[in-house]
Amino acid sequence: MPALSPTMTQGNIGQWQKKVGDQVAPGDVLVEIETDKAQMDFECQDEGYIAKIFIEAGEKDVSVGRPLVLLVDDKADIEKFADFSAAAGAVESAPTPIPLAADAPVPVAAAPSSPAAAPAAPAATPAPAQGRAEVGRELRGRAGWTVNNGDPRVFASPLAKKLVTEKGYELAAISGTGPNGRIVKADVDSYKPAPKAAPVAAKQPAAPKAPAAAPGASFVDIPLSNVRKVIASRLLESKVTIPHFYLTVEIDADKILKLREVLNAQANGKFKLSVNDFVVKASSIALKDVPEVNSSWQETFIRQHNSADIAIAVATDNGLITPIVTRAETKGLAAISNNIKELAERARVNKLQPHEFQGGTFTISNLGMYGVQHFTAIINPPHASILAVGGIEDKLVLDDAAEKGFAVRKVMHVTLSGDHRVVDGAVGAKWLQKFKAYIENPLTMLL
Repeated sequence: MPALSPTMTQGNIGQWQKKVGDQVAPGDVLVEIETDKAQMDFECQDEGYIAKIFIEAGEKDVSVGRPLVLLVDDKADIEKFADFSAAAGAVESAPTPIPLAADAPVPVAAAPSSPAAAPAAPAATPAPAQGRAEVGRELRGRAGWTVNNGDPRVFASPLAKKLVTEKGYELAAISGTGPNGRIVKADVDSYKPAPKAAPVAAKQPAAPKAPAAAPGASFVDIPLSNVRKVIASRLLESKVTIPHFYLTVEIDADKILKLREVLNAQANGKFKLSVNDFVVKASSIALKDVPEVNSSWQETFIRQHNSADIAIAVATDNGLITPIVTRAETKGLAAISNNIKELAERARVNKLQPHEFQGGTFTISNLGMYGVQHFTAIINPPHASILAVGGIEDKLVLDDAAEKGFAVRKVMHVTLSGDHRVVDGAVGAKWLQKFKAYIENPLTMLL
């Protein structure tokens, strides 16, 4: 029985989707399990044939770690486990195999009958702990589990053990993602052994600044920077723990492009507005209009922020960083533009202070300058939303006022990613309506 949620300690067995004798593969649904949160499908993590089902459909309050089903590699082995008991299969979840010592006798050598046999007696008599380990290994072998070098704490499926042997890996070096840390086929396939150092590298007093592949190698291993580690950790946390939903709208950008051209012509070198500056301003005002989006999930409560602190995704050589334009709703377009440029320049040379990129209430990621028309962005915790902005493109639209009945418009697509724990779909749609209205009628941002 797997732990399908962080708080799950037991679950109820629903309908089995497979029966004894059926062949299964990774991804196949074995059984429905009712957790403390919802009804979920338990997918198989290995391949083989079902030899024994220990717990029938309808069983209630089955503890996490209790054996549910037994798999074998060969269909011919199914009959061998017809009388197999769940007690033997439960070994894999037990911290030690001590209780099993009472169920199976520990082999002890007979007393020597002749002087010639005497020397062999000490080696043939295992210590009690060794006897229990032998029993544990024997039962795990019967249950379709294997161990590494006699260590009963390292579990692997037969197929995983076979692949490890073929690839020459160390079983103990692979982390298992199966029930109770069991190593399955997917773990072996995704495992990347650490490359062995070349003899030349041993003579180097210090590691090279830039990774270099060995002559003839088809890859290069790039060490992780601290920034990349943080990005990986936070985005993985976001996708795993935050229920994302996505809303996309098409926006007429003709008016902001014309207003941008007029304002830049009168700037006298004091500023140079970009489309992104209008996006930041429109977002900040829309957040004041729909404050539910300007919120964050705090586990036991939702925090609604009073100011719009907009985090702007900036690409650097070390990775993505999000400097923050604080109280953007109180700033004009010129101030926002200059603030973003100054923050981005310092971000690229690692000169930002922690308070300048930590926190914020809303994120904007703009890939329009790279020719991207539409994309969805991953929420930046603890924010409840992030806006993905695509590039501006020409589109032919119907226009009754035009001489030919149609006209060419400048349009862009934006997608709001929302945390459904904080922002409902209708609330996100309302925010997008406000944002679109400000972009399509930019003078209203001055009111």
